[in-house]
Amino acid sequence: MGPSRSNRRLTLAAALLTLFAAERSRGEEPEKPADLIVVAGRIWTGDPAKPWAEAVAVRAGAIVAVGARDEAMRLRGPSTRLVEAADGLATPGLIDAHGHIESLGRSLEDLDLRGVASVEEVARKVKERVESLPADVWITGSNWDQSLWPGGSFPNSAALDAVAPDRPVWLTRVDGHAGWANAEAMRRARVDKATQPPSDGQIHRAPTGEPTGVFIDGAMNLIWRVVPPPSAAEVERRILAAQNQILARGLTGAHDAGVSALEADASRRLDRDGRLSLRVYAMALPPAGREVQSVSRPPIKAPEGGRFEMRAIKLFIDGAMGSRGALLFEPYHDDPGNKGLLLIEPKVLEETTVAALRNGWQVATHAIGDRANALVLDAYEAALKAVPQTTSPRLRIEHAQVVRKQDVARFAKLGVLASMQPSHSSDDMRWADARLGPGRVDGAYAWRWFLDAKVPLAFGSDFPVEVVDPLWGLYAAVTRQDAEGLPEGGWHPDQRMSLDESLGAFTAGAAFAGFAEDRVGALKPGMRADITIFDRDLFREPPRRLLAGRVLFTILDGSVVFEAKQP
Repeated sequence: MGPSRSNRRLTLAAALLTLFAAERSRGEEPEKPADLIVVAGRIWTGDPAKPWAEAVAVRAGAIVAVGARDEAMRLRGPSTRLVEAADGLATPGLIDAHGHIESLGRSLEDLDLRGVASVEEVARKVKERVESLPADVWITGSNWDQSLWPGGSFPNSAALDAVAPDRPVWLTRVDGHAGWANAEAMRRARVDKATQPPSDGQIHRAPTGEPTGVFIDGAMNLIWRVVPPPSAAEVERRILAAQNQILARGLTGAHDAGVSALEADASRRLDRDGRLSLRVYAMALPPAGREVQSVSRPPIKAPEGGRFEMRAIKLFIDGAMGSRGALLFEPYHDDPGNKGLLLIEPKVLEETTVAALRNGWQVATHAIGDRANALVLDAYEAALKAVPQTTSPRLRIEHAQVVRKQDVARFAKLGVLASMQPSHSSDDMRWADARLGPGRVDGAYAWRWFLDAKVPLAFGSDFPVEVVDPLWGLYAAVTRQDAEGLPEGGWHPDQRMSLDESLGAFTAGAAFAGFAEDRVGALKPGMRADITIFDRDLFREPPRRLLAGRVLFTILDGSVVFEAKQP
């Protein structure tokens, strides 16, 4: 009698198991098909061990293969999506290490004064806005820049009063560190000749002592306190509108530099509901006077797989150079009686950093002027001595815009990250030499100094202060020129960077600044599949042509979250 059916089944199963084990031992186990394959003219991986490739294969949101096209195509199955850019360049998903998401969304709704060339043109735009909005609505706007106007002087309320005598008008400067109000806005805020500025701000005054309508840094809150705040629904709407803009520019992540409690709540809701596509690394913005208390407990742990994480705190030690609020050791070259503003006492900064180190918070401090940067380094050094760390807490200085050469070495020694925005140089070069004078200006936007000293460098844009497009930042870092290609050879060209270095600061550098280097910032197996695809090989374009580039696809976790329309 032959073997029973059950015995035959056992024998067959054993044979299959033996065959399966043998195939595995020979490395012949058939792999599951990829969900996505990206093929480009060239792929810059950001991985020093394998810097160039032709294709990337993705499964379950993670990269499973990086290499030749044929190698990746072996993983193609009937459901695999193929994304091709035969003449294009693919890179790790770009990350903006310093932006303002809700503010970007708000700027899309407000009156945009970027590039406006005169007070008269501002007034005309305000008049049009007055006529288009209900009578009880404030006229708000942003991005005016007096350095573009004839004479370059700060404005006064008269031009706004002429077109909006009964409507409050509040317009913020391009750097966000100055505001311009009309008489009605000042009346509602009860600001008059007797009003004194806070210690961290300035009120511009006429010779009579009356406020002119221009408020610097902390003094801006005198007007902000009476501007109607947005609702939770408005904040959500602005975040989503900004997200669309950000993804369309090829960015897969952004570090949100100064998030209010209302914005954090809205972002968490959007993340929980699956409407937040962008990876957001947020910096909490503490209420004035409550800096230490805000980091007295550990940060809220981000949910597994979530897109919103807030484990940093944002502090300000000075203002901006465009409005002469940046804190300098010596007076401004074009304003000899002014050294800028100190916005937080160094002792408070030190105490806040100590509390943050004890409770697992990263500290990111806005510092523009040379004295501001030195004071932050002093506070960080004292805090690190008080709370010794076994691993780097990756303390950050946001902007690091004007530094002394000797302080660059202190960044390196303390392990402090320089979070910088190259596009600032291309705008600010119009007046930076006049503000700083010979010698001191050599340390302005000094990316090369930091890079050569091996200081971790993370690049961003400071959107909406600058445009959100990272190609503008890459262009500025590589050329040190404005959009017209001036000056010839670049402004202080000794600080120029290579495209490879600049891309590194927008990818691996930004990922490191957000404790995410094990997940994003490079294209190699095991990493999340965040990919940016351009329509041309940026490495084969002359630097002048970088601004002509266009994003074709933005891919996040292996899913296409932006696809350009076909021309």
